[in-house]
Amino acid sequence: MDFIKGITFAPFARRDTLTRKDTLESLDNLCSRTNADFIILVPNGLQDTPQSENIDFTSEATMSDEELISFIGYAHEKGLRVALKPTVNCRNGTWRAHINFFDEDVPCEPKWCNWFASYTDFQCHFAALAEKTGCEMFIAGCEMVQSERREEEWRRLISDIRGVYSGTVSYNTDKYQEHNVKWWDAVDVISSSGYYPINDWENQLDRIEKVVKKFNKPFFFAECGCMSTEKSNLVPNDWSVRGEVDLQGQADWYTEMFRACSKRGWVEGFCIWDWCGKQYPIAKAQCHGGYDIYGKPAEKVVAGFYGSKQ
Repeated sequence: MDFIKGITFAPFARRDTLTRKDTLESLDNLCSRTNADFIILVPNGLQDTPQSENIDFTSEATMSDEELISFIGYAHEKGLRVALKPTVNCRNGTWRAHINFFDEDVPCEPKWCNWFASYTDFQCHFAALAEKTGCEMFIAGCEMVQSERREEEWRRLISDIRGVYSGTVSYNTDKYQEHNVKWWDAVDVISSSGYYPINDWENQLDRIEKVVKKFNKPFFFAECGCMSTEKSNLVPNDWSVRGEVDLQGQADWYTEMFRACSKRGWVEGFCIWDWCGKQYPIAKAQCHGGYDIYGKPAEKVVAGFYGSKQ
């Protein structure tokens, strides 16, 4: 696998977002400022609650097929590799990791079999689109922690995806969960969300390395990032952290991640979270405490590291 110098672009973009002029200009900025050669696009699926069985991916909350096809073509023209990662969320705000059902079917209760049928429709719809547009990778969802124990269903899903998509298949598990997925042999590439504390990278890489060696698969961080907010680099997965803007703390986190991972030859890339379709004015970057790196010191850290990888 070629090293992935990636950024997640405009995740969960709503209908008509990808056709806007400012969205295309944002992708142009990504190309000119970061040395990235890979983007992940994240079509949004919605279910009402963690116990709902049906996933909707045709509402105004999800990019249309037509605009996604056009945007993938534009990204390819810019020389970027593209991955699709269809991801389900709950309308009531519950994190997708908590989607869960009884392990044994109970009459009149929601069931895994119904949910996986809907999830398979969701994934295979976009897998077929990934095949049509020549996407270089398909990632079969993100951080579905409670569902990952359903090994038989996940293996069947990956097989169904391969029935419509001939490229590289991965799955993005959550931080601290890499060793809990038992079906990594079913995918081509192991990937996870690398939101690890700035002072804990070595410990976590030691743990992940055992998984990578066990399954003998390529590995990359399909998500990784840290807010430019005070103390975020100690809990980079917690988007609710509030405090003073800390641009240097974010830059330090990226520096340490790249330093620690560069010593591990099996880490074959990163996909930064995230790069917005509608960007704030660059003059206001110094006042922005979110995950974005645009115009911040962290952007220079990312661009320098990606530029060094040939």
